[in-house]
Amino acid sequence: MGETWTAIQKKRLHELNASVDMEQVFANSALRDLAYREEEARGVMDGRRHLESLRQSERRPGLIRLTEKLAAALVAEGFTQVATPTIISKRMLAKMTIDETHPLFSQVFWLSGNKCLRPMLAPNLYYVSKDLLRMWPSPVRIFEIGSCFRKESQGSTHLNEFTMLNLVEWGLPEEGRSAHLQHFAELVMQTAGLADFSLETETSVVYGDTIDVTCRGIEAASGAMGPHPLDGQWGITSTWVGLGFGLERLLMLQRGGQNVKCYSKSVSYLDGIRLNI
Repeated sequence: MGETWTAIQKKRLHELNASVDMEQVFANSALRDLAYREEEARGVMDGRRHLESLRQSERRPGLIRLTEKLAAALVAEGFTQVATPTIISKRMLAKMTIDETHPLFSQVFWLSGNKCLRPMLAPNLYYVSKDLLRMWPSPVRIFEIGSCFRKESQGSTHLNEFTMLNLVEWGLPEEGRSAHLQHFAELVMQTAGLADFSLETETSVVYGDTIDVTCRGIEAASGAMGPHPLDGQWGITSTWVGLGFGLERLLMLQRGGQNVKCYSKSVSYLDGIRLNI
C-alpha cells in the first residue's frame, strides 16, 4: 500500500510552506521519513535566508509593502483613500441584510449585543459614500485598506483576521461599468505582480451575482455592479462598480505559497516564514 506523510509531518511542511505533494506515497516509512527530513531542512534553510535578507534589505514584510504599492497605484488612478472604524454596529450589518437568518451572521465576532468587528468594509464605504456623493461631482472613486474579521480560519486560504482592499467608483455611465470593473481588476492584479487571472461569474450571499477575480484556482477578489437593491438602505441611487481583494491571498499567490496564514498579521510568521525554525 505504501506510506504517506504523517499528520505531524504534514503540519510541519505546511507551516514551512513546502511545495510538496501532501498526498505523496512512499514505498516504506524509512523513505518517507528521509524525504521529510530533507524537505524540513530545506524549508528551514530557505526560511533563515529569507529572514536574513529581510533584515538586511527590505526591513518591512511583504503585506505592508503590497498595501503601500496598491494604495499608490489607486491614488494615481484618481481614487481617494478613506479610513473607517473596525468596530461597527449591528444596525450597519442589518443594512447589508446580515441578520440572524443570514449565513454570514454566525461568522461575525460580536463584542456586545450591538457591536462587532467588521466582517467586511462595505457598510462603512456605503456610509461614507452617501455624503461624498452629495458633495463631490461624479465620478467618485474611493477605496479603503483595512482589517476584517470572520470566524472562517479553516483551510489554507482563510483567516480569522484578514486585510481587505475595497474600491468603488460611483456615478459612471451604466454602459461603461463592465469595462471599468475589468480595468480596476487588471490594475490591482498587475500591481501585485499577478498577470494570470480571469474574471468569472459567481453568486454571493450578500450581492447575489458577482464577478470574481480568480488566479490559479483561488478567488482573489469579488466584484459587483450597481444600482443594487442594497443601495436603497443608504439612500443611494447612483451607478457603481466595486471590487474587494484579500491582500494575504494576493501575497500568497505572488510568492507561490501554499498557506495564507504564513502571510497574515501574526506572531508565528514574519513575511511568510515560520519563526520556530
